[in-house]
Amino acid sequence: MEGEGRQAYGNIMYDRRVVRGSTYAQNILPVTSQPDPVEIQRHQEAMRRAAAKRQAKEKYRIRTPEPVEGRKHIDVQTELYLEELSDQIEDVTVDCQTDEFLDKPATPLFIPAKSGKDAETQIEEGELFDFNLEVKPILQVLVGKTMEQAFLEVLEEEELAVLRAQQRAFQDLRNAELVEIQRLEEEQRRHTEEKERRIKQQRLIMKKERETADKIAARTFAQQYLADLIPSVYANLRIRGYFYDPVESEIETKFLPWLMAEVINDSEQNHIARKVLDNVIQEVSSISKESF
Repeated sequence: MEGEGRQAYGNIMYDRRVVRGSTYAQNILPVTSQPDPVEIQRHQEAMRRAAAKRQAKEKYRIRTPEPVEGRKHIDVQTELYLEELSDQIEDVTVDCQTDEFLDKPATPLFIPAKSGKDAETQIEEGELFDFNLEVKPILQVLVGKTMEQAFLEVLEEEELAVLRAQQRAFQDLRNAELVEIQRLEEEQRRHTEEKERRIKQQRLIMKKERETADKIAARTFAQQYLADLIPSVYANLRIRGYFYDPVESEIETKFLPWLMAEVINDSEQNHIARKVLDNVIQEVSSISKESF
């Protein structure tokens, strides 16, 4: 009985889920200890999830658009304090000579000094903590809560699906009503435009009819007014000499002035000739008197 109690107690003490020793002391594993495959698998799974999350974040990250042809992007500092960037890296070469050391031996495993006194305890059957027995109610509560939460989530998802379906139906109905309203508005707009076009066309027709009637009335009045005006105008123009005989006008304006000019010219020439003749006769008479 005592041996079975010690074995059960030993199994409990070396369970991975039970923390042994002080939580403030450094947990030093032996050199020959092998890593737990479950922990390795869990670590690899966490690394895969982190890599997938980084890839998704990199995929959906807003990127800078590609530069246009003939240009290229450059790195620009966006920090609060500017930092001078240089292509030349400052480096310093330092040499030193060290002594040769032997290989360091392996550090021995730390074993704390024994303290206190050994004691033994008689443990009866059923007094130790039975994990498989004690975990059942906890598992039942956890599974029940999980199932209840899953059931509530399923109900919530179904309710959300119903709400989304109702929203889609309402959106479709609203879109149909909007299309019908737009069609009616377009039809009303066409009717209004057609009405305005007909009114404008009718106004143009009435305006043309009024202009035609005014023109006809003006023409009739002008014909009646000019029926007696035209003969009197022609008579006045004829009296004032606007209507004349071309031959008579040419004789009066061209031939008679030329004839008068010629007559005057001949008269002046005859007058000059007579004066010259009178002077010659006078000179001859004076010469003849002096000779006698």
